[in-house]
Amino acid sequence: MNDPLLVTGGAGFIGANFVRRRVGAGDAVVNLDALTYAGNRDSLAGLPDARHVFVHGDIADRALVSKLLQRHRPRAVLHLAAESHVDRSIDDPSRFVATNVLGTHALLDCALDYWRNLPEERRRAFRFVHVSTDEVFGSLGKTGQFDESTRYDPRSPYAASKAGADHIARAYAHTYGLPAIVTNCTNNYGPYQFPEKLIPTLILAAHEGKKLPIYGRGENVRDWLHVEDHCAGLERVLGAGRLGETYCLGGRAEKSNLEVARAVCAALDLLAPRGDGGKHDSAIEFVPDRPGHDLRYAMNTAKAERELGWRPSVAFEQGIERTVRWYLDHAPWWQAIRARGFAGQRLGLGRAAR
Repeated sequence: MNDPLLVTGGAGFIGANFVRRRVGAGDAVVNLDALTYAGNRDSLAGLPDARHVFVHGDIADRALVSKLLQRHRPRAVLHLAAESHVDRSIDDPSRFVATNVLGTHALLDCALDYWRNLPEERRRAFRFVHVSTDEVFGSLGKTGQFDESTRYDPRSPYAASKAGADHIARAYAHTYGLPAIVTNCTNNYGPYQFPEKLIPTLILAAHEGKKLPIYGRGENVRDWLHVEDHCAGLERVLGAGRLGETYCLGGRAEKSNLEVARAVCAALDLLAPRGDGGKHDSAIEFVPDRPGHDLRYAMNTAKAERELGWRPSVAFEQGIERTVRWYLDHAPWWQAIRARGFAGQRLGLGRAAR
């Protein structure tokens, strides 16, 4: 295998989509994933062994990571491995600190040692891309947008753990010269997303004839980015991103949670009408809000558009219809997750609700 990519978290939602995209384009990929609750080997089905090496392991295992770097000699590390669900971080913050902060630190140490010992030409070409979230910036009011200069103000254990990881990655770039780049993206959606997230939760609840739960009054706003657009942005960062810089990636699609639910219902009315002739949105149900739920996120993507020539291409309504169709057409994928014990139960009530 010549000059592969090392992708961490490549059996997760964004990771699996990125790995499938790069392998499909002819790249070799070494895929390191711990296969925690959201890691799923089924999301990688059909990838050719000649271009895809899957390794079950933890980014915090320094001996394993060092061995992989020395054996496969990757040209870049794309770091996607993370505990990523806010609700779960409310219930168990220690796991998020362990993986997102300490695991990222261990991975950076290994990557630094590897990079320092590369031949000069390969040292110049090597990249470490740390993939993060807009949640590190906190909450916006009704106006304004996040950008690369926004002050960090994380509000959940998940966001705080990712903020810590971002700072460590930047410190390694500025202190040691590691050719690292940080990205912060908005809410992703699309195929292979673990069904605890909002959009797959709504799709599967409607498909199973259940109520469609919306936190609070559905007023919280997020900027939605189709996962294929995100993967395209990461490719541009790998190819053209400036070392030590940060790039914000967003979908230019601000929607309240209630608007998202109605869009999902409209797609389901078209693709999977209810047997009783009713509308899917009649099953929308407001439930108690998440503790500390940020009101609004929105992203200014001008820097990525200007420097990388990237911009989102999938319109929200088009992406929602494609996503609904994918879940309807891939029932065995999510049914296997159901069989492993995740049945769509409410998470994130945590200590604050006791």
